Amino acid sequence: MARRAVFLDRDGVLNQAVIRDGKPYPPDRVEEVELTGGAAEGLQALKQRGFLLLVVTNQPDVSRGKQTRAAVEAIHRYMAERLPVDEFRVCYHDDRDGCDCRKPKPGLLTLAAADYDIDLAGSYMIGDRWRDVDAGAAAGCRTVWIDAGYQERGPGQPPDARVASLPEAVRWIENAEDVGRKEGV
Repeated sequence: MARRAVFLDRDGVLNQAVIRDGKPYPPDRVEEVELTGGAAEGLQALKQRGFLLLVVTNQPDVSRGKQTRAAVEAIHRYMAERLPVDEFRVCYHDDRDGCDCRKPKPGLLTLAAADYDIDLAGSYMIGDRWRDVDAGAAAGCRTVWIDAGYQERGPGQPPDARVASLPEAVRWIENAEDVGRKEGV
């Protein structure tokens, strides 16, 4: 039987993004990581509903020479010690690399679906940027956009839900699941 997952972007969803000129950036090192309010509790609630929790994150600063893989992996170890995440999947490429894993392309999600036998139509993607929502939609997931008011374009695909925080995204998924259960979906 296929499993279901909640795919989560990292920066701006699980940890606070570093905002410069109205745009979000990742923390450079572990000491700068600040988990978002309610992240651990929200993920635990999703875990209790049987979802796999998979972080899918673009980290192009590695390709751009501004960040090292070791620093990204250290941040993931730090977060994994504090959050009930099943796996971190990372695209280290930049747009110019033309890879299939850089969001808004759905490669990180579809490869995870193949590896874990995930039912994408029964899964969700939570993100704070247009790339996350578009990747989730392209993969066939329901999408939840945490609208942080960044000074950049919005999603090309309308999200299934637009919320202000990770706890609100979790509540929306819980409600959608409860309604689906009542309707026999």
